[in-house]
Amino acid sequence: MQIINSIADLRSYLSSEQEPFKLGLVPTMGALHDGHMSLVSKAVNQNDITVVSIFVNPTQFNNSDDLDKYPRTLEADINLLNKISEDIIVFAPKATEIYPKGLYSNSYDFDGLDKVMEGAFREGHYNGVGTIVEILLNIIEPNKAYFGEKDFQQLQIIRNLVAKQNIPVEIIGCSIVREPNGLARSSRNERLSSEMREKASFIYKTLQISKKKFENMSANKVLKWGKKQFEEHADFELEYLCIADAATLEVVSRKKPNAKYILFIAVYAEDIRLIDNIALN
Repeated sequence: MQIINSIADLRSYLSSEQEPFKLGLVPTMGALHDGHMSLVSKAVNQNDITVVSIFVNPTQFNNSDDLDKYPRTLEADINLLNKISEDIIVFAPKATEIYPKGLYSNSYDFDGLDKVMEGAFREGHYNGVGTIVEILLNIIEPNKAYFGEKDFQQLQIIRNLVAKQNIPVEIIGCSIVREPNGLARSSRNERLSSEMREKASFIYKTLQISKKKFENMSANKVLKWGKKQFEEHADFELEYLCIADAATLEVVSRKKPNAKYILFIAVYAEDIRLIDNIALN
């Protein structure tokens, strides 16, 4: 396995390949888990060379305390990746390598995709995400890049970004990977107590029941029911629960014929912020 820390070394290594190759990229912030591994496995299977970037990007954190607490587990991450393939390239730069002139975020027009849900509660977050993704895509120039559908809003924003910036890459969305109790895999789960990690199955169970109710109930009634469940559960603090159009992410209260909808949620458990979503139809 190649561990590369500089842009120059990465470009040199990739350019040394003699034969044409398909290149896949899995951008991560490390603290890898089974969700990341599913993305990496797909990338390895679909490409000749796979790069996994491990970089905790400061510009997408709104809370400096959250940034400080974000787990850095590079050695463990490399051991996990080795189990999939010893041929993976790990790109693990320092912030000064990515931002040599100092931290910055570009200002993007995402056609409103960034104004709801996560964007409404995390000002500037998607400018930070867009900036680091654009930087990585321009450095590595992959044929395909892989992102999890747990961050479905982020996935749609990245698709918007590459279209507007004319970046020649195919964005691959990968299904949510869940723990045995249904909790969506996340690096943040490691910060939960074992008791809360089990209790957090309540989040996905509520989404599942909401999906069933959506078959015969209005969007507003489904949301009202869902919010009531969290009001009655003292272990969780609901930040938002909303139904949005899968394509536009426009928040809706009334169903439209032939439209596809997703139920999005953000909730705090032990002061740790968890997000999830489920396709409703």
